[in-house]
Amino acid sequence: MCFSAGASFAGGAIITTIGVLTVRKNNEPSRRLFAAIPLVFGVQQISEGFVWVALQSGGHELMLNIATYVFLFAALFLWPSMIPLSVMLMEPSPRRRKALIAFLVLGVGTSLCYGSGMFFNQVTPEISSHHIKYTNDFPRLLANITFGTYLLATLVPLFISSRRRMWMFGTFMAVSCLITGFFYREYLTSVWCFFAALISIVIYCIISAGTDRKNSH
Repeated sequence: MCFSAGASFAGGAIITTIGVLTVRKNNEPSRRLFAAIPLVFGVQQISEGFVWVALQSGGHELMLNIATYVFLFAALFLWPSMIPLSVMLMEPSPRRRKALIAFLVLGVGTSLCYGSGMFFNQVTPEISSHHIKYTNDFPRLLANITFGTYLLATLVPLFISSRRRMWMFGTFMAVSCLITGFFYREYLTSVWCFFAALISIVIYCIISAGTDRKNSH
């Protein structure tokens, strides 16, 4: 979360609570991975809280490095693969599932690209204008291409899915990305994840809708 350590820890605690409720609400094996998304969001935001603490207090290089890479692992490596995989696993339509497989392959490639980038290049977090900015020396052209595949892998599957209300999740994700890119371009990695975490409640609604419909039959 991009505004302060306190905001990160408080937001992470709230989102983690939503995640626990979502996992407990789910009773369908195919939706387990999707239901776990808010939990990962929560851990991600808490880890950035530790980034804030380490940057503001100084002398905590180990904490800073661990927290930074936990946050970036979720933000850049995990989401491009986890989101299309979770949507594919819960998709009942064989035709749509085939399309989702293509985006899963794209997402896995994106994850590997970001993973190798974090391994071979230095990433440095810094506080700038009340936000955390993650600077790196990734090749600019490669970074732009990879971000494009990131958007495709994480957004398009949400609109392909036939699951009820999944389009709402996709819409909120897309709008949050547009807002972040327009107003907070230099801090996109941190701020977009903040907005995306806030819509974890939509995931709870999707799981709840499916569970309630199943129980009513």
